[in-house]
Amino acid sequence: MSTWAEERRANHAATAEQRRQDAAAATDRKLREQSARAELRRADAAAAVKLADKQREANRARRAAALARVAGWLSTNRVRLPIYLLALVSAGMAVPAMAGYGLATYGDATGAALPALSELGMWAFALAVEVTRHRHPERPVWALQLGTWLFAGVGFGLNVVHGLGRGWDAAVVMGIVSVAGVIAHQLAVASPPRSPAERAAARIERQALRKVARVRRAAVRTAVAEIAADGTARLVFTPGRYTLNGRQLAAVVDLDAHTADVLDDEIAAFFAQLDQAPRADDGPISDAPILTLDRPADQPKSTRKPRPPRAPKTRSIEDLRAAFTAAIDNPDVAINPTSAESIRKTLHCAPKYARQLRDEHANPNRK
Repeated sequence: MSTWAEERRANHAATAEQRRQDAAAATDRKLREQSARAELRRADAAAAVKLADKQREANRARRAAALARVAGWLSTNRVRLPIYLLALVSAGMAVPAMAGYGLATYGDATGAALPALSELGMWAFALAVEVTRHRHPERPVWALQLGTWLFAGVGFGLNVVHGLGRGWDAAVVMGIVSVAGVIAHQLAVASPPRSPAERAAARIERQALRKVARVRRAAVRTAVAEIAADGTARLVFTPGRYTLNGRQLAAVVDLDAHTADVLDDEIAAFFAQLDQAPRADDGPISDAPILTLDRPADQPKSTRKPRPPRAPKTRSIEDLRAAFTAAIDNPDVAINPTSAESIRKTLHCAPKYARQLRDEHANPNRK
């Protein structure tokens, strides 16, 4: 019996120990679940706080951006805003008066559209002037301005006629009220004042554009027509530098090229004389031309290696005539036979030869 009792006590003790361990494990699981739920609640609360902070920061940024936009718009339109307020006041006083005057004049609802002629017409042209000046500053607006003042005159006249029924003072007041807004708009918004530097720059630009147009018209008048085999034609211009002489173009001589041509001619003449001078075996050579360059005494000697002289141009006037004729007959060569500058640039000859060829072309009997 004692052994069975011992086993029974041991089983009871094991069962009790198992129940105790199960209870401890359940308690531990419950504590862990409670801790996890508490941690999740803390994380959710922290995330909600961060989200609220971000939302508040986004709201502050939106409000700041909106205020910045409003401030920027007010700064940009600090002149335009009061002018448009003045225009609204003017229209608010003139439009109902004109509508009532139209109803009384026409006797039906048709007369209520009279403000469209007296007020809307001038404002349509006034706004067109402003939009054109800002979007297309290169376009002229004189026609739009003329329409503005014509319709402003119509509105002023209609309001004056309307006010005459109450006396001259009412007529003058109603006429001025009708056009006050559009006058202020045209003076301050549509045509804002410019600085002296801006006015001078615009004036110079207009002068340059007018001169370019005159030069192009003169170039078209003096251009040479080239007709292709299929009958099509195109204008051939002579490039270069020109000045306006009335309605004609006058070529400007390139001083550097002219000086080089004159120097080439002088060198060619020098060597021609040197070839004709007597040599040592023919007798004394004291009469031979001597080319000297005087150098001031205080000028240091040059250490540069002397270059051989350029070969002189040996083309005779007959050679130039032949080249001139070939250039005229060649359709790919843009040469103006009536311009000495064009002949000089094409043939690379001296100006005197170019003038001679031009004169001979104009009067063949001079050859």
